[in-house]
Amino acid sequence: MVKVFIYPATSLILSDMVARFGHEPIGSALGIRERIQTPGFESPPLQITPEEPKKGLKWAAVEVPSGVRGRMAIYGPLIEQSEAAIIIREADFAFGCMGCARTNELIQFSLRHRGIPVLDLEYPSSDEEGVAFVAAIRAFLAGLTKEEAA
Repeated sequence: MVKVFIYPATSLILSDMVARFGHEPIGSALGIRERIQTPGFESPPLQITPEEPKKGLKWAAVEVPSGVRGRMAIYGPLIEQSEAAIIIREADFAFGCMGCARTNELIQFSLRHRGIPVLDLEYPSSDEEGVAFVAAIRAFLAGLTKEEAA
């Protein structure tokens, strides 16, 4: 089983596909769940502490807006633990919305430059493209092994 970072990280569809093919999906649900279940977070709906943007400095420079740093405090550790990634470009909002353009660019850049296997696909716009889309994801996931991802 390989830990596969999914992008958009909020995509339940992509998360389900990764799990169905025997791998562990890595997305924002894990980081958000930790913050929701941890006592002491008193800033709903943000669910971050004033320390989060400081933690985000590990992944984003001080000149970067604090919102990006705060988001990277969630996504950075997830990216670091991932062993492979699936990036879906131009995804429909119903497929998974990420919300922050600069954070999105940083996440995609970080994933592409980690040295892990990455499947980079355009979101399908027709039935034929949809079939090819699912087939490409299936082939990518079927080919992943712990040794390849390492």
